[in-house]
Amino acid sequence: MADLAGMTIRRLLLIRHAKAAQGGPDEDRPLTERGCRDAAAIGRWLIANDAVPDLVLVSPARRAAETWQQAASVLPAPPALLTEPRIYDNTPASVLAAIHEVSGTVRTVAVVGHNPAVQQLAGLLDPTAGELAGGCPTSAVVVFGVPAPFAELRAGSARLTGFAAPRG
Repeated sequence: MADLAGMTIRRLLLIRHAKAAQGGPDEDRPLTERGCRDAAAIGRWLIANDAVPDLVLVSPARRAAETWQQAASVLPAPPALLTEPRIYDNTPASVLAAIHEVSGTVRTVAVVGHNPAVQQLAGLLDPTAGELAGGCPTSAVVVFGVPAPFAELRAGSARLTGFAAPRG
């Protein structure tokens, strides 16, 4: 991806897990039937919007892993996947720390995680992101253009370029 000046722009996708069942240990909550349909819709949205990532960092929580499994099931070739415990910590700082370690060769990275960290990090990266004022629903995909290596990602250093909450 390049901007008008020809500079390489990386993309960051923040994906909130799909609708999960209530009850039981938090880390073991599965997706609901609707959640499974919506997660597959995320994959279709990624294809339709030319936003399939090169690398996916996913929370170890069952609902996040299942969200990515369903999304990836519709992709022609699933990208590299890393389970990242810091995403389950559910703070903007812990998610950002994981993103900072992404290789400089990766052009598009997706993070599959949880609220409030997804919404809070989105607002931190681009404080003008008005689309997120109403919240970040389940299955939301928040897309940012990042003009520098992921290791240099800081508050205010990304630009919101897309937002969707695909439904199946």
